[in-house]
Amino acid sequence: MENDVKRVIVSCGTAIATATYVASKIKEIAEENGIKVEVTQCKAAEINYYISMLGKVDLIVTTTPVNVQGIPVVNGVPFLSGVGVDQVKKQIVDILKKS
Repeated sequence: MENDVKRVIVSCGTAIATATYVASKIKEIAEENGIKVEVTQCKAAEINYYISMLGKVDLIVTTTPVNVQGIPVVNGVPFLSGVGVDQVKKQIVDILKKS
């Protein structure tokens, strides 16, 4: 199961700089922990569209509030602020390893 590719959506307000930065951090975390990921970036307003297009989504990391049911959502703001990064990294790894 650990060799399965995990699908992660990273969303922010515009899906440009912030999502790109957070997506790069997700990829680093996954690589450091031997987890294969496919990361998709989108605007928060487009998140439900991407969920339906991708099918199975294992995790959503967002810097803005989103209303999503049935998929773990992690607040990505610590990657920007630098506060609580280790806790968020652990949370992401735990979710991806369990999914």
